[in-house]
Amino acid sequence: MSGKKIIAVFGATGAQGGGLVRAILADKNGPFTARAITRDANSDKAQALAALGAQVVAADTDKPETLTAALAGAHGAFCVTNFWEHGDGDREGKQAAAMARATKAAGVQHVVWSTLEDVRKWIPLDDARLPTLHGKYKCPHFDSKGVMDDVFAKEAAPTSYLMAAFYWDNFIYFGMGPRAGEDGSLVLALPLGGATLPGIAAADIGPCAYGIFQNGTSAVGHRFGISGENLTGPQMAEKMGKALGKPINFYDVPFDAYRSLGFPGAQDLGNMFQFQQILGEEFLRYRDPVVARGLNPALQNFDAWLSANAGKIAIG
Repeated sequence: MSGKKIIAVFGATGAQGGGLVRAILADKNGPFTARAITRDANSDKAQALAALGAQVVAADTDKPETLTAALAGAHGAFCVTNFWEHGDGDREGKQAAAMARATKAAGVQHVVWSTLEDVRKWIPLDDARLPTLHGKYKCPHFDSKGVMDDVFAKEAAPTSYLMAAFYWDNFIYFGMGPRAGEDGSLVLALPLGGATLPGIAAADIGPCAYGIFQNGTSAVGHRFGISGENLTGPQMAEKMGKALGKPINFYDVPFDAYRSLGFPGAQDLGNMFQFQQILGEEFLRYRDPVVARGLNPALQNFDAWLSANAGKIAIG
């Protein structure tokens, strides 16, 4: 531990932050050690990270006054927000701005900000191709992160930008797995509009972030779009079917139909998928498995992820 540079990790008990903490601690001969920042330092997840060797510090991104002390002495900081925890884009923006400003106040030398595109830069609010949500967003969980990139550029410590892809773990935890029809056949249904979908194992995002920190401050100002593999809907269904040992067909859900399903976030996610389809190859250029593997040589493709997780996929 002595002499190692501290990487302070926000969201340390979440998928991205937790993966980064574990990647840092697994590299016993590396130059860094991990400080896990979480609201509840006594939670089971926080204590599990402490048992691995992380320093655990309590701080709350909704309380900016708690952040500077949590970053004291840190060389680097990983900044991430969780829109789905509360579904409030304005709150997410305030949390991101608070982290950004705190990194500069604390003298951090390198920040990695987990961001996404501000869809409104491509699809303005008056563009009817995507419905406008809450009067000011096209895709709230994208827009509320992307709009903060300027804050990180102007008001944070020197920053690199990480952009992740669709989590394959959504097939386990978010109800996106295949569904059984009346005849027992399985169908994977997603609104892709014929587009190719970049995807990644959630557990691989943290190690990719670690790769950015390993690149050092030469990575400052650069954007790193990561993916484990880019696949069409039918390709995902075929691979998933092989892993589950039963055929799975793919149904490309119309975007409007998906937005009307009524579950929390349906409109947001419908717009997200349609935005990806509209951008096409431009979106894929920002989700590159080659970039991701350069940061994380152990990156999983979809087959590798399925081999470890197929038994956990929720079938509706």
